Amino acid sequence: MKQFLDLEDIQNVPNLIEKAIALKTNPFAHKELGNNKSIGLLFFNSSLRTRLSTQKAAQNLGMDVMIMNLNSDGWGLEFEDGSVMNANTAEHIKEAAAVISQYVDIIALRAFPSLTDKKKDEEEQIIKSFQKYASVPVVNMESATAHPLQALTDAITITEFKQKNRPKVVLTWAPHPRALPHAVPNSFAKMMQMIAVDFVITHPKGYELNPEITKNTPIIYNQEEALKGADFVYAKNWSSYNDYGQIKSKDENWMVTKSKLQTAKFMHCLPVRRNVIVADEVLDSNQSLVIQQANNRTYAAQAVLKEILENR
Repeated sequence: MKQFLDLEDIQNVPNLIEKAIALKTNPFAHKELGNNKSIGLLFFNSSLRTRLSTQKAAQNLGMDVMIMNLNSDGWGLEFEDGSVMNANTAEHIKEAAAVISQYVDIIALRAFPSLTDKKKDEEEQIIKSFQKYASVPVVNMESATAHPLQALTDAITITEFKQKNRPKVVLTWAPHPRALPHAVPNSFAKMMQMIAVDFVITHPKGYELNPEITKNTPIIYNQEEALKGADFVYAKNWSSYNDYGQIKSKDENWMVTKSKLQTAKFMHCLPVRRNVIVADEVLDSNQSLVIQQANNRTYAAQAVLKEILENR
């Protein structure tokens, strides 16, 4: 692996999952890989799990870690070619990415979408600009349309807790007061198509994701019907894709409850709004895997960084 912009950069998904699980038994076994190497974690948006888990993953591999919140600590960056920079932006990505590449051996980046301009968001301007102008590998810590580290984490968690070779996994939309991006559900759907599961998506009409991502995945508009017989239920809100970024529904009946969950394990990427996305009775039960998922964020990131360091 030379970079990690999206899930397609993984050559063998089951193999990488097993490598990540193996790292949990001895996280410091490969500390020599990162000796005298550094990683820059660059954030355009807020982060808790992604920031801390990726930092810990790099440190487990012996790397030095530099962290920068670009919106508050750096110059305003310009991404357009040929722009006349006489407004708010002070530095062009061409210089910024090239300079940062001289200071670190890997650049890891997090940048959310605008949710107002679908075409611009799907172009993934920020992360692809860093890829174009950086001279070191780039890692996606969540972009406008993808969160591959989270999806790898989810696959690790399902692999660890599944009780049958091909479990039923349901991605369910859930209500939220704000318009949220598509990155997590997009990457989760793509990952479920890469591993041995029976995958179903359920959401209210009007919340269809990008059909180029969901492909032939069954979509059921009745949540309780979709959840029948599920082994894993992954709850996540997302805004409309067709009416881009809009909230089409806040239907409280889509909240995940214990009665809907039945015997399934519950998953969520966190942070989660209690008693909006999911009821307390679910989150506080032994059916909830959200803490185990959060722990696996470290080993997903560590497995990816290890692969990149081994190819440097």
